[in-house]
Amino acid sequence: MNYAHLLTRIEHAGVFHMPLDGEDALTGAAEQDGYCVFRVDLAQAQTKAAMLDAIAKAMNFPEWFGHNWDALLDCLADLGWQPAEGYLVILEHCDGIHGHAEADFVQTLQVFESAAGEWRDQGIPFWCFVDMQADGISWLSDIA
Repeated sequence: MNYAHLLTRIEHAGVFHMPLDGEDALTGAAEQDGYCVFRVDLAQAQTKAAMLDAIAKAMNFPEWFGHNWDALLDCLADLGWQPAEGYLVILEHCDGIHGHAEADFVQTLQVFESAAGEWRDQGIPFWCFVDMQADGISWLSDIA
C-alpha cells in the first residue's frame, strides 16, 4: 500500500487498527510527508492515569496538561509546540490497557477521533493507529 499518498488524504484521517505490515511502513511514509510521528508505548499502562501519563510523556505535552479527557483533547487538538505538516500517533501494546481499563481506553480513542476531526477542519491530517494483538474494538476500522 502507498502510505505516503494515503496519509495525505485528510478526509480519511482518524483512528484505525494498525495495518498488518506495521509501523515501519507508516512511520517512513509519515516522515517522508513531513509529519511529526509519536510512538506511545502503553505496555505498562493498566489504569486511565497511567495511560494518560504515557501519552503526555510520549507526545511532550505541556506541564499544564490536566490528565483528564478535556485536557487530552485540548493538547491533541493544538500541538502548537510541535508544528508539522501532519501528525501520526502510534499507540503501541494496547492489549493490556484494553483488558484492564476497557472503558477508559475506548474513551481515549474517541478523544483521538475528536482531535482528528478538529485537525481535519483545519486541513491538517491527524492519524492514530492502534496496535492490538487481540480482536480489537469492533468500531475501529482497518485502513485498507
